Amino acid sequence: MSTEEKPAAAPRSLAEALRGRDDAALAALLRSRPDLITPVPTDLTQLATRAGTRASVVRALERLDRFALQTAQALAVAADPASYGELLGLLAGDDGDPAVSAALPHALATLREQALVWGGDDRLRLVRTARELLSPSPQHPSPTGLGPTVREATAGMSPGRIQEIVATAGLPSTHDSVSAVTALTTLFGDPERMSALLDEAPAESVEVLERLVWGPPYGQVTADPAARLRWLLDRGLLLPTAPGTVVLPREVALRLRAGRAHRTPEPLPPPVEAAATHRPQVVDATAAGQAYTALATVEELLKDWDEGGPAVLRAGGLSVRDLKRTAAALDTTEPVAAFWVELAYAAGLLASDGEADERYAATPAYDEWRELPAAERWALLVTAWLTATRTAGLIGGRDAKDRTLSALGPGLDRSAAPEVRHRVLTLLAALPEGAAPSHDAVLARLHWERPLRGGGRSTAGPDTSATEDRRGEDLRARIARWTLSEAEMLGITGRGALSAHGRALIGAPAPEPRSPTQEPTGPGDKLPVHHLPNHRPALPPPALSPTQQSTATAAAARLLAPLLPEPLDHVLLQADLTAVAPGPLQRPLADMLGVLADVESKGGATVYRFTPGSVRRALDSGQAASDLHAFLAAHSRTPVPQPLAYLIDDVARRHGHLRVGAAAAYVRCDDDAVLNEILADKRAAGLGLRRLAPTVLAALADPAGLLEGLRAMGFAPAAESAEGDVLIARADARRTPPRTPPAPVPDGPPVPDDTLLTAAVRAVRAGDLAATTPRRTSAGDPAGPGELPRTTAAETLATMQAAVLTGEALWIGYVNAEGGASQRVIAPVRVEGGFVTAYDHTADEVRTYPLHRITGVAELAEDEG
Repeated sequence: MSTEEKPAAAPRSLAEALRGRDDAALAALLRSRPDLITPVPTDLTQLATRAGTRASVVRALERLDRFALQTAQALAVAADPASYGELLGLLAGDDGDPAVSAALPHALATLREQALVWGGDDRLRLVRTARELLSPSPQHPSPTGLGPTVREATAGMSPGRIQEIVATAGLPSTHDSVSAVTALTTLFGDPERMSALLDEAPAESVEVLERLVWGPPYGQVTADPAARLRWLLDRGLLLPTAPGTVVLPREVALRLRAGRAHRTPEPLPPPVEAAATHRPQVVDATAAGQAYTALATVEELLKDWDEGGPAVLRAGGLSVRDLKRTAAALDTTEPVAAFWVELAYAAGLLASDGEADERYAATPAYDEWRELPAAERWALLVTAWLTATRTAGLIGGRDAKDRTLSALGPGLDRSAAPEVRHRVLTLLAALPEGAAPSHDAVLARLHWERPLRGGGRSTAGPDTSATEDRRGEDLRARIARWTLSEAEMLGITGRGALSAHGRALIGAPAPEPRSPTQEPTGPGDKLPVHHLPNHRPALPPPALSPTQQSTATAAAARLLAPLLPEPLDHVLLQADLTAVAPGPLQRPLADMLGVLADVESKGGATVYRFTPGSVRRALDSGQAASDLHAFLAAHSRTPVPQPLAYLIDDVARRHGHLRVGAAAAYVRCDDDAVLNEILADKRAAGLGLRRLAPTVLAALADPAGLLEGLRAMGFAPAAESAEGDVLIARADARRTPPRTPPAPVPDGPPVPDDTLLTAAVRAVRAGDLAATTPRRTSAGDPAGPGELPRTTAAETLATMQAAVLTGEALWIGYVNAEGGASQRVIAPVRVEGGFVTAYDHTADEVRTYPLHRITGVAELAEDEG
């Protein structure tokens, strides 16, 4: 005889609702809320409990988009449970809104996937913690601006007063307060009767209602209310909640709002449109130029700190004075200089040396980085920027203790920064090639996608969809603005549009080629993103995994490489003691020229100037005059000018004529006339010189100070060692010990990969099977549902041996070596030597368990029918 399958019963709890999900749906929940998997729950009941904790619910609400959040807020003020029709009415209003109707199924599906809503469409329930966070209360007004219901507002009111309100409102008196409140609630929810009641209201009373209707719903009254307020109080349109305080009941507000919970529902994300367009070739070329400038800037910064950079502050970081000096050296502003310093630090090219007199210097990784091709050096910088949580834009601001935030100092980590950077670039990638959006459009879209993230905005604040509280979005908005400007400086974008190598960097597919009729004609050519009324907003794509990011970065470097200029092997020497580099120079040429000359100007062509000091610097590094002449002749496209040759020979002739060594310090020279000249010079007074011998002077100053003082007097001394050999100073001698880049501060638990999700879902399923499988009970078994069974060692052994013969599965309690207790369903195969070998249904594998760790055993109940 055939039997019809019984329909599945409606879930009675979130745990039962989760139990009805398939493995893919459970994996989606754990992926979207990774805090639920740390550690892996033992069963679905524990998973549901964890999903309802305040910290987890707050985190989940913060990751909702604007309309999904509005849907949750509407459920918080609806009946519990609510039907789909009631929810739609709260969001679309009495007149209906096609855009809301089209977007609501997706928003509700998002809330269900996040385990914030459970139940069928006829019995929708918001998780209790979320309802508490979003429901109205005097201390925390509802984000919708609605107040308490009539039943909640009249909870402490006397029965006589309630009957008076019912009578004044034109309703028949009732025998109890419950029926009176029900009648009043029905009146306020009836459109026709409510309209008739409001038609009788004085104009002044209607004005009071209009001021309260969109929230906040609370107002202050005196002990003797005015006539316009008395009329409302007598009919229950305003209800007292405390002495001197009245509230607009939720049912009245909804009727005045035409049924809408929100003043402005936002079912669709704001479109990101192009404010200007450029030819893709121009964008790529501009971005490539910026990328080359970024590499040159980082090199110049670290070259300036080659012999030891600024000192580390006692509290950590760079002083304001040193940051100003760095900005002057880079010929830029202090915020931009701070960005380059932080970028070099994030890439592991810069760190503190860890000495007693701690200073910043380049790391050994910097030398390796310099040897890479230009495109690969750029790729390393932008990868560090994408994933770094240190946010340079905060430098100069104040922390929670009102301390100034300094470059390279503590307190700059913001865990939301990588997500915001990735999302901003993804929005740019959604535009056609060469299209640059306005900054405000990008910020509006980001705020719609994460309205609660950014600055700690409360989940229970008033509805600010029309007039947004900027404090809540301040941090994300500022990070987004910094991202747009930093991406331009790094050459990821050009003229505000994402370049081809920028698209490859975030793994975005190349846009479809545009037809000739779509070619932009100028900066004012608008290119809107597709934005249909029934468009279902897509979730922001997740950030790339480390492996995917490595592949994407390599692809970006390949696209950028042909756009970067080829290094040159020559310069143009001029008679005014300058050399012009018409482009980037090869590494050996640039290094040597940086020692032999000073950079006078930068730009498309770099101008170097030769001075006595720069030539002396080259001689100090171990070069001879003949070496310098040969170097210039080999790398100049023009003949070596005579003034430059004379300058080199003149400095070389005097170089090393004086020798400075360490005593306190001393000066020796074979020509005692030169020493007499030094002693007679008034500028030498501060050096504390005195003659020890005809060719030796002693000094109170240290060797470094003595060298500087003599050079300031026009001499060209050379330092010597204790053995009398000339010391050769190398510009790149100072390096820190090997250092690792700063680790990003994660924004909560990391998103689990597919392997972990599969294992976690299987473990939760198995644990749930062990916790919910029916078992046979006995009079002596005190274990209740979800508790570990308790049996004696003899009973455990006998039951195990019997199960080996019959092949039955058993429910056991087990305590591992760390003391962790769990429940398992096993099918014993063999019992010997104090161990049981069994197929473990919870782990889906054969395992061996010591019998002394099994707390008890119970037989499973036989299946019915």
